[in-house]
Amino acid sequence: MFISVFDLFKIGIGPSSSHTVGPMRAAYSFVDDLLKQNDLQNTVRVQVKLYGSLAATGVGHATDKAILLGLMGFDPEHIDTQATTNLIEDVVENNAIRLNQQKSISFDYKRDVLFLDESLPYHPNAMELIAYNDGEEILYKETYYSIGGGFIISQRQLTQTQSETNDVKVPYPFHSAAELLSLCKTHHLSISELMLENEKSLRSETEIRSKIMDIWKVMQQCIHNGLINEGILPGGLNVKRRAKKIHDKLLNKKNSNLIVTTFHAMEWVNLFALAVNEENAAGGRVVTAPTNGAAGIIPAVLYYYVTFSKDFSEDKVVRFFLSAAAVGILCKLNASISGAEVGCQGEVGSACAMASAGLAEILGASPEQVEHAAEIGLEHNLGLTCDPIGGLVQVPCIERNAIAAVKAINAAQMALHDEGEHFVTLDKVIQTMKETGKDMSEKYKETSKGGLAVNAIEC
Repeated sequence: MFISVFDLFKIGIGPSSSHTVGPMRAAYSFVDDLLKQNDLQNTVRVQVKLYGSLAATGVGHATDKAILLGLMGFDPEHIDTQATTNLIEDVVENNAIRLNQQKSISFDYKRDVLFLDESLPYHPNAMELIAYNDGEEILYKETYYSIGGGFIISQRQLTQTQSETNDVKVPYPFHSAAELLSLCKTHHLSISELMLENEKSLRSETEIRSKIMDIWKVMQQCIHNGLINEGILPGGLNVKRRAKKIHDKLLNKKNSNLIVTTFHAMEWVNLFALAVNEENAAGGRVVTAPTNGAAGIIPAVLYYYVTFSKDFSEDKVVRFFLSAAAVGILCKLNASISGAEVGCQGEVGSACAMASAGLAEILGASPEQVEHAAEIGLEHNLGLTCDPIGGLVQVPCIERNAIAAVKAINAAQMALHDEGEHFVTLDKVIQTMKETGKDMSEKYKETSKGGLAVNAIEC
């Protein structure tokens, strides 16, 4: 299966790619199918059933709200994030929903949104959507799985044959880091150059570069929003936004001509990551990188480089994203980027590895050094659990991104001191992440039934 850079980096809405973006896309797809099948006008009731992790932490992750927005015909990339609260309140207060912004039907939230204490076998993030006619007969139903990073797959797609999926043919297919490095060596390409050639199988180079810069603009805007917004994050934990206050302090230090020490530089990296993840927790516009829960790491590392480096160029931004995506593809293909499947090692760990690879690439690393940087970044996040307090993407998620962003820079620097030869390969670490995820108790995989989620006192 070909995974594009634009599959990994998707413009969306907070707070979660698997629990918010994915479910919204699934619901949007469901009503679109109803419309195509001429069943929309005959639909008088829609029922939503949530399973596994979507049921366990769905309220904290706004899964229910996201599905309602999707049923109304809104998609994560284009929805006005300032209008979501009013749209949801109208549905709940009026006991009615306007499907695809066309057909109004009655909708009783308590009756029609069910959080079930059971799981489906394919993936812990599962949901079933059912449309009924006025005779309470099923017009259409579909099961969707939100498999991390905003990716969704339907039960129907799972039954399709390989030929029916219309997989994209690329000049340099790879399924492991070893294959990737071998292709780079044989064809005298950097990792970003190889990725660019593969992406050109779908769109022109001009479009690729333009779309990457659009993603980067959204990331920068997210950082900016995080630096100016204040207040308490929604959800009931009463977590205060800190980025603006920290930013003001750092600006005062900067204006006092303080020498930028290593400690001071680290504060800026921390700040940029905090800003993104506070915006995400508030339901703002973010980019999955590769997930929402880990959305702050990649932009923090790149924004730090862009802000403080004299060697910045748009070409380096493009190369950063392409190289980072290569590592993200390997993590998704051979393990998972879903916290509900392998814990936070799959989210923060993958993002750390991706950021390490992207930074190493634009600092002049060889393909072997880029692979080494990614290996270091992922290896030292192995075993990381996903145990959000209250089911919210706030504690420990926000700080965890800041820590991993600094770790990513360190990993790239360490890799640049070597020639690319190292004891443990990226492929081995990804395989270890997969196996560790299988062995990890379900209570540590985005269910909020273990770890900090139960040992910390909730407000």
